[in-house]
Amino acid sequence: MKAALSELAEQYGLALADYLASAGEAALEGAYRVGRRALADALGVMELAAIHREALGRVLREGRTAEECARAAAVATEFFAESLAPYEMASRGFRESSEQLHLANEALEQRRSDLAAANKELEAFTYSVSHDLRAPLRHIDGFSKLLLDEYSEALPEQARHYLTRIREGALQMGQLVDDLLSLSRVGRQELRCQIVGLNSLVEEARRDLKPEMEGRKIDWKIGPLPFVDCDPALMKQVLANLLSNAVKFTRPRERAVIEVGTMTRDGQPVIFVRDNGVGFSMKYADKLFGIFQRLHRSEDFEGTGVGLATVQRIIHKHGGRVWAEGELDKGATFYCAFPPSEARRAQNPTGGESVWGEKK
Repeated sequence: MKAALSELAEQYGLALADYLASAGEAALEGAYRVGRRALADALGVMELAAIHREALGRVLREGRTAEECARAAAVATEFFAESLAPYEMASRGFRESSEQLHLANEALEQRRSDLAAANKELEAFTYSVSHDLRAPLRHIDGFSKLLLDEYSEALPEQARHYLTRIREGALQMGQLVDDLLSLSRVGRQELRCQIVGLNSLVEEARRDLKPEMEGRKIDWKIGPLPFVDCDPALMKQVLANLLSNAVKFTRPRERAVIEVGTMTRDGQPVIFVRDNGVGFSMKYADKLFGIFQRLHRSEDFEGTGVGLATVQRIIHKHGGRVWAEGELDKGATFYCAFPPSEARRAQNPTGGESVWGEKK
């Protein structure tokens, strides 16, 4: 740094002497070049001013008269002002960039605010519509059931079939309304995080699935899962959706295999649910987590197309991400990655495994 400063001071002195001798435009360009060099070397204005004073001092000590010294000092001021031109241009460019960045940030904040307002209105609309649909759906199902119970013998076979289809449609619509309400609540609900053992949540979700597993041969492979800082109610909803899908889509298998485990990917802790079910084609993977998106016919597998959208919203709410891998007729794996801050190391109070399956 000292060598560069010394070299620059020498260049400045030579350029100043040249300008004092000729005071021409060509010589003045030397001041601009020296100023650019000083700016490139990250020298401040005060450092450049010190170089100027030193160079001017040498000039004034050359046996000049008082009048010649005054004239030299005035001309040298012009030279110094020109050497500061690159600094002025850089400062102006910085101010303009700062103003543009400020305007861009204001526009971005406005867009973020508009998007948040739109999402809030959409969630409110979804909740309102879903809530208001419940009563008429109950009426449709209730009166259809009443007709079948009270007047079944008086109705022709085709009429009974129609009423049965009406009830099935009303029940399916009711399930869709419930799923929409659940999705809407996830968006509005605040996280109530605590350290939770995921193995216990998996067991709770499995108990809830007993009616769906009745008469099935299912091999469960549940690995040691971590303790995670999360909202337990929402995380149970995630696991319930993923396990329910695994049970549903392995129905064609004589013996289903469902695995729940943990791994690390890109430095992030990851939970996965894997099954040997009917799978899916990866070219449709981007549709899996969209609302109302279904990759299988409702005649083959029941569902509303809202469950995985809810899973994604909950995981995103925790700051994580979710994705899936699969192969048609060979099964699927769903992954939920948590940010490291969400996967705090917490001692398992029951003994055995600690966080992320590490032995105590």
